[in-house]
This record gives sequence, structure tokens and C-alpha cells, in this order.
Amino acid sequence: MTITGLGPHGERAAAPERVLLLPEDMARARAGGLRVAVVLHTTASDWAKQLLAGLVGTLGACGVVVIDVADCAFEPDTQIQALDRLVREAPDAIISLPVANAKVAEAHKRVGAAGIKLVLLDNAPTGLLPTKDYVSLISADNFGLGKMAAESLSPHLQVGAQVGVLGYAADFFATNEREIAFVKWMGINRRDLKITIRRFSALSDAASTAEGLLRHIPELDGLFVVWDTPAIAAASAIVEAGMTIPIATIDLGRDAAIELAAGGPIVAIAAQQPFRQGQTAASTTVTSLLGRLPPAWVALPGLAVTPDNVVESFQTVWQTSAPRELLRRKKLVR
Repeated sequence: MTITGLGPHGERAAAPERVLLLPEDMARARAGGLRVAVVLHTTASDWAKQLLAGLVGTLGACGVVVIDVADCAFEPDTQIQALDRLVREAPDAIISLPVANAKVAEAHKRVGAAGIKLVLLDNAPTGLLPTKDYVSLISADNFGLGKMAAESLSPHLQVGAQVGVLGYAADFFATNEREIAFVKWMGINRRDLKITIRRFSALSDAASTAEGLLRHIPELDGLFVVWDTPAIAAASAIVEAGMTIPIATIDLGRDAAIELAAGGPIVAIAAQQPFRQGQTAASTTVTSLLGRLPPAWVALPGLAVTPDNVVESFQTVWQTSAPRELLRRKKLVR
């Protein structure tokens, strides 16, 4: 599938196949006694769990020891402390998902300055450049995901509809790209719509932000939420308000998949492939530790998920069978 977005420095995307490891690469890695640490925005989400499964499994197959997985709970200060601690432990590489652009930039620079390979997920901190400060950025095509969400929500919107966008207030490349692409697509293809943007600063604020949007626009006809966890919170707020508003979001988490299958407020999902992204990040890391230069930006396409294809999409994204609750909502089991 075509990647429609560009990397944080205007890079064209390289396909994950560019960093596939050959058996001899894996044998060399196993002989190297390599150590890697992982620093994530959170380890609690379904997305993070899938990414870690693909990441740790691939590293393990290469004999690479994961010495730590740090959960930063979306807090820049926590991430800075984790990075500085890990620099002192001197692993061969650190794989990090920066939680903010500017605040965590210097801490990430210190990784490369210490001679540790830095591989980024989803976000490149302000001022950091590929080959100089980090090896590579591995992400979904977030611009493409936002475009996909707009295309999927559009058929649910009547002419002249009022549409809300529930964005993330942090300076975060991935969610920024999704929001920009959604608004741009609607501006080109649905010029009849009126779009209102509100942003939550923390996950705990997502429901109240959605409630505030509903109070501001009681006639709201549709909503785009930049990922699935706040989308679930927004869906609950909509149901509690006694309203029926179609929602499009990003990420095929378990609860979002069940909600989609059940015919609730979530009507469309643009799904990332976090398990495969984890595998790709691991392969990129090993490639760099073997002395080869990976592409500056490696991107994975999204999947358009509807109630009709949610079960097979879940199996593709999660690399496992769909949960019984999802099958029951689709009336595939009793």
C-alpha cells in the first residue's frame, strides 16, 4: 500500500522489507552478546503491548537481551530520568518513543553522544537528525491514517454536518499528522462541513474534553479522535449524554474492535500495525548494530477497518485469533 505522508524531516518512506534480517545477520547478532533497552510512552495500551510483543520476540530470535522496558506514563520528566539512567547502564542501543518534541530532545541527544545507537518510534524530538543523532525512525503512516479516518467517517455525515476533532495537546508528531490529514482531507473533499477542534492534555481529560465539545455544539454530527483509548472515553460520554454520534479513530485495540463490531458510536477505525512495527524496529536496531545504515524513516501502512472486516483485521493486526467477545458481537459464535 502507498505511504501518503512524509517523515519529520520530509523523508520519503522506506518499506519494512528494507530492513529484513537474513539468517546470517541473525547468527552474527547472536554471537555479539548485544544488549538493548526500550523506553515507551506507556506499556499499558493494547498498541504498546502488541509493539512490545513484536519487538522483544524479534530481538530474542537474534539473541539480543532486552535489559529494561521503561514505562514513562506520558510524562516527559519520567522519560528524561529513564534515558539518563539507561545511558549510565550503557546498552548497545536504546529504542525510544519520545513523549514530547522539545522537552525530551536533550535527553535523547545524550544517548547518541554516549555512543549508544538510538532508534526512534513514531516521533523525532526537536532538533534531532537521522544519522547524526539517531539511527532511524520507525512509524506508521500517520498522515495516511488521518486521511483514512476522514474517508471512512465521511459517508456517515450529512451535507452541512458539524464535525468535531478530539486531538492531543502535546507536541507529538504522530497525532499532529493524523489531525492535519483528517482536516485537510475534509477541507478538500467535504467543504460543506464545519469542523471544530478541541484537544485533551492527558488521557484522563479525554472524556471531559468530549463533554465540553458536546456542550459547545449540541448538534454535533460526527467526531474524529486521534487514537482509540480517548475515543472509548469519548464514546462513553456520548452514550451517557443520550446522543448518537458516529466516531472514527486510530488503532484497533481490543475494546475499540468490540465497540466497532457491536454497532456503537465507533463506526470506523484506521488501524496501525504495532506488532509488525515492533518487528521492524527490532530489525532496524539489529541492522544498525551490525554496522549497516538503515533508512532514515521506515513507515508501515494502515488498515481501514469497518464492522464488516473487523474480525479478520483484528487477526491481521494482533497476529492472533479474535477474542470471543468480538466474535459474539459479530454473531459468529453463540
